[in-house]
Amino acid sequence: MAKSVSGWWIDSDGSGPLTSRFRDSIPASEMGEGSLRIAVHYSAVNYKDALALTGSPGVVRKPPLIPGIDSAGVVEESSHSALPEGTPVVITGYGYGENRHGGLATAVMGEPEHVIALPPELSLHHAATLGTAGITAGLAVAALQRHGVTPESSALPIAVSGAAGGVGSLALALLSAAGYSSVAITGRVEESSYLTNLGATEVLSRDEFLTHPQRPLLGERFAGAIDQAGGDMLATLLSCVETDGVVAACGLAASADLPTTVLPFILRGVSLLGINSVFQTQAVRQDLWNHFAATVDSLHCDEIAEDIPLDKALEIAPRVLSGRTRGRVVVRVRD
Repeated sequence: MAKSVSGWWIDSDGSGPLTSRFRDSIPASEMGEGSLRIAVHYSAVNYKDALALTGSPGVVRKPPLIPGIDSAGVVEESSHSALPEGTPVVITGYGYGENRHGGLATAVMGEPEHVIALPPELSLHHAATLGTAGITAGLAVAALQRHGVTPESSALPIAVSGAAGGVGSLALALLSAAGYSSVAITGRVEESSYLTNLGATEVLSRDEFLTHPQRPLLGERFAGAIDQAGGDMLATLLSCVETDGVVAACGLAASADLPTTVLPFILRGVSLLGINSVFQTQAVRQDLWNHFAATVDSLHCDEIAEDIPLDKALEIAPRVLSGRTRGRVVVRVRD
């Protein structure tokens, strides 16, 4: 019989807000369905996880719920020949930590069609450091390339907003590894050394960048951009991307609004591409993990990761929500 699990538990009695608590003994009968049982070694506190831990009903769709949209661990029970016991694996997306139990616990129940067997070049710690943020950043860089924005296509750099966060940090590292020059836009210019070490060729203050006049078109400054903020940041980036440039939108940390006009699209042919890391085919995911494996020595995973123990996940959640963490918050589920 499978042993009990320790982890974070979000629940509601139906009459008030959601509550978060750490449970030392979650029985197997409460772990939900899944044909694979995975011993989780590392998870992460993503923005969605921080919202869930602090009681956001918009993320926790089916309480009770174990949060954690990322899981990196080892298969410990399996009836699938392609994923035998002992296989190192990673799970991102597919609603884990939102509408089914996720990775902020010592085990997670998964389905083989949701699981990627890790390439041997990647450790479980690498997998958690990359996680959903890495998938998002990788999809954004791939979108630029797919639409013709390459290091050879323009002398202008790629702008990355929210550059000191998880997606931004990994985007800078991936862009540098691919040969791009990049401009890091951040509200924390004190992190300039960190950002340039990841590959940024210039660091801009977010506040100074947003002091540009609110016009639909500004001077052509970037070949493309990767934006996690939305709102005024996304509108300003669209206004200063060069002709036929590409902006990949992958977040709404500032706003879900987009206060712009059609002018960047019809006068410069700028493309705005949406990035969805939750629902991607396994083939796309496998290609990304293979790419991470091939470039892992250039991705600065150890520098990007801030490790915390599992029982500190709720404590760090407010810092994640307020943008006061750097890079990725990786959770050590097992010491």
